[in-house]
Amino acid sequence: MVYSASYYSAEIHYNNQYYFLTKQIIGVVLGLIALVAMRYVNYQKLIKFKWWAVLCATILLVLVFIPGIGIENYGAKRWIGFGGFSFQPSEIAKFVLVLFCAIHLSQNHEKIKSFKTLLPMLFVGGVFCLLVIIEPNMSITMCLALVLIIMLFLGGISGKHFGLLATLGLAIVPILIFLEPYRVNRLMAFLDPWANPQGEGFQLIQSLYALGSGGLFGVGLFESRQKFLFLPFAESDFIFSIMGEEIGFFGCLVILLIFGLLIYLLIKISRNSCDRFGSLLVAGIASVIAVQTLLNIAVVTGSIPPTGLPLPFISAGSTSLIVFMGAIGLCLNVYKKSNCKKI
Repeated sequence: MVYSASYYSAEIHYNNQYYFLTKQIIGVVLGLIALVAMRYVNYQKLIKFKWWAVLCATILLVLVFIPGIGIENYGAKRWIGFGGFSFQPSEIAKFVLVLFCAIHLSQNHEKIKSFKTLLPMLFVGGVFCLLVIIEPNMSITMCLALVLIIMLFLGGISGKHFGLLATLGLAIVPILIFLEPYRVNRLMAFLDPWANPQGEGFQLIQSLYALGSGGLFGVGLFESRQKFLFLPFAESDFIFSIMGEEIGFFGCLVILLIFGLLIYLLIKISRNSCDRFGSLLVAGIASVIAVQTLLNIAVVTGSIPPTGLPLPFISAGSTSLIVFMGAIGLCLNVYKKSNCKKI
């Protein structure tokens, strides 16, 4: 799908129709290495790197703002580049947040009803969200915030604290939207994309054209028309639209069922884990996959205002692919040790 969605734009912009495909293959290879490494490294040893992981993720998020290191595209500073290679630190920050919360919750489960116990997680989550929102990247910020709230819920915080944090989070969203004019324009495009069909509403309209053209069974693999520079970011954030056009409603339904099966299996691993840390770690990884998948599909179908967020495992982007595959390796690690007496 990455090749199908990108070969035309890659030929136009890079004079190489295999540009995105090559990068994705490299991502797959490195992702498999990360998966195998995480599969065989004892996940319980990660506990002692709790604050070191947070420090490294924070430094990486800060480096995107350093001239000569950070890379700016489309007005956003979200990438770090070294010698022709680049990666997106916010993709790493999501899983570092899950790791930190899983460790902290497992170590303090008897004191979880105390608000004081929540403060380290709120602090780390707040720092990550702040650094990501000023890139700016509201989509990853929302993903981080939702994953944090889910982790706190899974950790067993009190209903009062959960309600307070959820309400606060919902109140912050409109504030963040109205702080930036471009976010207001995107909101207007979501409410009525035809009000500015050549401007802010263009991408959503083209996405809906792609999905509508696919019908029930699609126009056929490699036969998409919207990828011919009509739909921006067809190979990354909006690849699901091209999939809808080429393999149709039923093809997309199969993809969603596969995601559902993956999340179900991860929840099963979480429930069967022999320790609280492993259980929370896998549940957190499952929540990242679920949240990001739902947000991506909601955007391309016009269910929420447009924002950039890749579809896990499918969208072009080596950083995302490597990190998600490494996370799956951690889940397999927990599964490997599940045949023990539960703690």
